[in-house]
Amino acid sequence: MKKSLFALATLGAFANAAQAQSSITLYGVVDAPLEFVTNMANGAPSVNLATGAITARPGGNRFSLNPSGGLSNSRWGLRGVEDLGGGLQALFTLENGFGLTNGGLQQGGRMFGRQAFVGLKYSGFGELTFGRQYTSMLDVFANFGPLNFSTMYEPVAAQVGFNYRQDNVVKYKGVFGGLTAEAHWSFGTGVTAVDLEPLAGGGAGQTPGDFRDNTAYGAGLAYVAGPFSVAIAYDQWNPAVTAGSPGEAKKAGVAASYVLGSAKFMAGYRWGQTKNAFGGTLVRDDYYWAGGDYLVTPALNLSLGYYYDNMKTLRISSTAPSTNPSNPWQVSFAMDYLLSKSTDIYLTVGYAKNSALDFDGPANSFADAYYLAQGKNNQLGTAIGIRHRF
Repeated sequence: MKKSLFALATLGAFANAAQAQSSITLYGVVDAPLEFVTNMANGAPSVNLATGAITARPGGNRFSLNPSGGLSNSRWGLRGVEDLGGGLQALFTLENGFGLTNGGLQQGGRMFGRQAFVGLKYSGFGELTFGRQYTSMLDVFANFGPLNFSTMYEPVAAQVGFNYRQDNVVKYKGVFGGLTAEAHWSFGTGVTAVDLEPLAGGGAGQTPGDFRDNTAYGAGLAYVAGPFSVAIAYDQWNPAVTAGSPGEAKKAGVAASYVLGSAKFMAGYRWGQTKNAFGGTLVRDDYYWAGGDYLVTPALNLSLGYYYDNMKTLRISSTAPSTNPSNPWQVSFAMDYLLSKSTDIYLTVGYAKNSALDFDGPANSFADAYYLAQGKNNQLGTAIGIRHRF
């Protein structure tokens, strides 16, 4: 249950702000999964940028309390709206991500690493917001993920890019009946990835004299007409390893869904291309997904998703040769049971072939990625967990 800050005496530090707003809401999710994963390396593979050689580390099976979350990432946030009159509102969101196992900050140790923005909304025209925000592509595709963009196990970063959350963003969103339109621009994404040139950089951007370095932009449209929904989006990120020499990571996609009784079916396609600062292609792929969910009872929901990435080109660096790796695919299942309006328990399973789970690897990796162990080409993960939303 969401609670107003007016009722939370322990958050007295926010009292003055709360009195100045029309409303301030505290909200969050706490998600704890016990997970078992096979063929997991004990760390990230070593990558030779000169030759393109990738050396996986040894490993084995892992049983753990996963700090990254299960169906959701653990988080808490503050959301506020002030009525300025004449149909104009001020709004803000501050959202913190944390690891439940140790209480540590996520998103690189940021206090409000998930979202942090302020803006204005005018009735009938939409809203303009400024700060750390999601990309337009992630927003418009969010309702087309078979597992609802679950942390376990949906390849969200492979689909929309691991730059899906960016710093220094100016963003527009307008809702006009069944049509939602979004567009954003980042003056410097603040995204620092690993392994793949030119994505070994990223940085904070906003470099004097090199305006294009680490900038990003995109747009998306989503339309709902009764049981049918469709979305289309484009995203571009210009990461720079060295000042004045940005590469280009581009993605474009389309998705659709249809609701039939208690079932929802969905599918989508995403084109992707990443080039270095010299115009050489580093990654070229076509990503597909399909699946759906079924509400068995008001308390029990089942979800199933299939994901396939046609990897046409993978080139680790400008000096390394191009390769055509085996195409990864993954199937994922989730069963979610509501104990109440706020608390649920779940079981989720994922199996990936020719890749680690969620397609984690040199072309798409995080600090907590599911890296494949040496000599292995598949990975199975399963988790049971409990989630509470407030």
